[in-house]
Amino acid sequence: MESRKNSDRQIRRGGERMKTRSPSVIVVGSGFAGISAARTLQDASFQVTVLESRDRIGGRVHTDYSFGFPVDLGASWLHGVCKENPLAPVIGRLGLPLYRTCSGDNSVLYDHDLESYALFDKDGNQVPQELVREVGKTFEQILEQVCVFSFFHILIPVLVLTRFFILKLQIRKVRDEEDADMSISQAFSIVLSRKPELRLEGLAHNVLQWYLCRMEGWFAADADTISVQCWDQEELLPGEHGLMVRGYRPVINTLAKGLDIRLSHRVTKIVRQYNGVKVTTEDGKTFVADAAVIAVPLGVLKSGTITFEPKLPDWKQEAINQLGVGIMNKIILHFEKVFWPQVELLGVAAETSYNCSYFLNLHKATGHPVLVYMSAGQLAKDIEKMSDEAAASFAFMQLKRIFPDAMAPVQYLVSRWGSDVNSLGSYSYDVVGQPHDLSERLRVPVDNLFFAGEATSSSFGGSVHGAYSSGIMAAEDCMMRVLDLFQLVMGEEGPASVPLLISRL
Repeated sequence: MESRKNSDRQIRRGGERMKTRSPSVIVVGSGFAGISAARTLQDASFQVTVLESRDRIGGRVHTDYSFGFPVDLGASWLHGVCKENPLAPVIGRLGLPLYRTCSGDNSVLYDHDLESYALFDKDGNQVPQELVREVGKTFEQILEQVCVFSFFHILIPVLVLTRFFILKLQIRKVRDEEDADMSISQAFSIVLSRKPELRLEGLAHNVLQWYLCRMEGWFAADADTISVQCWDQEELLPGEHGLMVRGYRPVINTLAKGLDIRLSHRVTKIVRQYNGVKVTTEDGKTFVADAAVIAVPLGVLKSGTITFEPKLPDWKQEAINQLGVGIMNKIILHFEKVFWPQVELLGVAAETSYNCSYFLNLHKATGHPVLVYMSAGQLAKDIEKMSDEAAASFAFMQLKRIFPDAMAPVQYLVSRWGSDVNSLGSYSYDVVGQPHDLSERLRVPVDNLFFAGEATSSSFGGSVHGAYSSGIMAAEDCMMRVLDLFQLVMGEEGPASVPLLISRL
């Protein structure tokens, strides 16, 4: 009985405090999700404190200026330059230039027009463009056997309707026939065993592996881990892909202006209490608020470096554990002058996707003599085991396959998103055999904890606009919950008990 009285007294005291101040929220993480959540909440007159483990804001968006001009080590594209993209108006208001790399909605396989590829074999001979096109047709035919969706949703502009059209529509697809999920690579093997005429040999096989390498880059994961049930479920926005010519930093800086951001504040513990949250950082500092938005990367949540009390419910922890997080890294090479053709993408075809390579030509977009070597999945993990110097040498040796007389770079940068303790991965993807609603489960609030980040976006996972929109959604859910609590405490008209928070499904 006495404990009940004490509890009632605590609630009354908490209510008195709420009557004399604005509602407060702690945002953990200052990537695009965290900053957009904080911006939305502060603009709604909430007291907002952002806690960031790094000594900079931006998270997996990181524009580097050490070359004397901006280069993005992390995210660098706006995928879908259109009015439906929630981030496009922000970029437009800032007047930031975009270099558009592709028209159409074929993002998963072709984020550059085929005319902007220069593909080479291992001996440095350029692959005829007609062969690149023909192998692209075969790749599409294989994917059409895997699932219906690919033919209608990511059909590349260069393809024409062929005599295979009617046949393909009549064939039952591997995905529909199999009850159990499987990987993309498994599905490819089944298709090739059923339709041996799609098998390729020699140079054509190597070009097909290069297409697969590019597909793996989209997911930041190897084909033998990507779910065939889920790989094509992302909502691809219309419009082109826009490379951020001046980098993403001006965008994140604009959104963060005026926010109370505490850098080098690594959160280690988050406690949910009856009247708010208490957040503890690595150096022992504590922060209290009515609610918290958790906007840290999925890899950090997986690592368990943040302790939750009480523990997160099983359904939430399972979503964290089962959703995949891939690795995509960049090795950025700065040269004295340009010695390569003015195409958007340089590639080397090889026997396996692991041994293929590709370089983004930033000179075409920005005017600076820079090539960006891209690696994903196991290759990215293996490169992270190297020193920066060794990694740069490795990328340069891939380039010398194409251009034996290539001059060495004068500067280089190497990203390490997989081993960076502040990220522990690049972005999320669906792993073979796991449920298909994990992103939505990860997003759903737990009491007064709200979750944001690209991994919580079921429609736009793995993208900057997905992270941005998830932060706004988490902030809106948070405002609804906290303001309801304030209404109750202040005696305003409203329901007699705290309403259930109905998530957007």
